Amino acid sequence: MTSREPDRSLLWPAILVGVGVAGSLDEIVLHQLLRWHHFYDRGSAAAGLIADGIFHLGSTAALAGGLVLLVRRWRAGREPWRQAVGGVLLGAGAFNLYDGIVQHKLLGLHQVRAGAPNNFPYDLGFIGLAVVVLLAGLLMLRTTRSAGRPAPSSSGS
Repeated sequence: MTSREPDRSLLWPAILVGVGVAGSLDEIVLHQLLRWHHFYDRGSAAAGLIADGIFHLGSTAALAGGLVLLVRRWRAGREPWRQAVGGVLLGAGAFNLYDGIVQHKLLGLHQVRAGAPNNFPYDLGFIGLAVVVLLAGLLMLRTTRSAGRPAPSSSGS
């Protein structure tokens, strides 16, 4: 591949799709359906709704942009579908791990379930699931790479 030739790997678009999927699911399920929190819970209800809207626009843009890139690269190359699935899992797990550790715990922008007397079980579930999804993505990518390598020669000469 020359330096002018664009990268045709499915990995980065798939990671972007994973970030978009995780953000959209978070927004739809935790923010809207369950009403457990807003993206920003330290202000008024109006500030929370505006922050949710901006977050939803961002996650939808990541999902749409990632899907466009992923489909274009998929059609142009011969990468295995496992690379795309592994990338989506990696992106979703990494996003939720960042969200759970940085935004929930370090910055305190919101908790998994605002107003709960004890957020530890929610944090444990949220961050634990993020780690499992992240590791599943890494494992899938690792097995994809090793499956693409030629087998070592077993000739006796």
